[in-house]
Amino acid sequence: PNNFFLSVIFSAAGVFTIAHVTMATHFSKDQEERIKCVKGDLFSCPQTDALAHCISEDCRMGAGIAVLFKKKFGGVQELLDQQKKTGEVAVLQREDRYIYYLITKKKVSHKPTYENMRKSLEAMKAHCLNNGVTDISMPRIGCGLDRLDWNKVSAILGEVFEDTDIKITVYTL
Repeated sequence: PNNFFLSVIFSAAGVFTIAHVTMATHFSKDQEERIKCVKGDLFSCPQTDALAHCISEDCRMGAGIAVLFKKKFGGVQELLDQQKKTGEVAVLQREDRYIYYLITKKKVSHKPTYENMRKSLEAMKAHCLNNGVTDISMPRIGCGLDRLDWNKVSAILGEVFEDTDIKITVYTL
């Protein structure tokens, strides 16, 4: 049930104004504005946006959008050297932006769990907050070859980032 709350302020002239109307819905208003979905090529996002996608611990990146990340940003050895485990995030810095590699599974042949997705996102959030990242662009993470349900993943994304000012743009083709 939606809780409806209305506050009314009376001014000296006896005129009243509605100060604010809040409705408890699934997404808060600012949360909706913080995560937006757009159609288009992820790599056409602003050059200042951080980028994020999911990979396995072995940093194989042999299929899906990961192949494009590997071509565009390289750094496979740099990622391997970070020795990140499932539920963590590996990071490359390219120019003035960070590229996040959410480690959501051990092997390329495995499927990620929602729990590991959440842990990786928490790790990315911590890095963002420590490094002043305000905008992240990403595909529908975990929902291509990894077959996670976007409704569940986007809910996790909303929960993880709800107490931040970080804006997330999700690209679909």
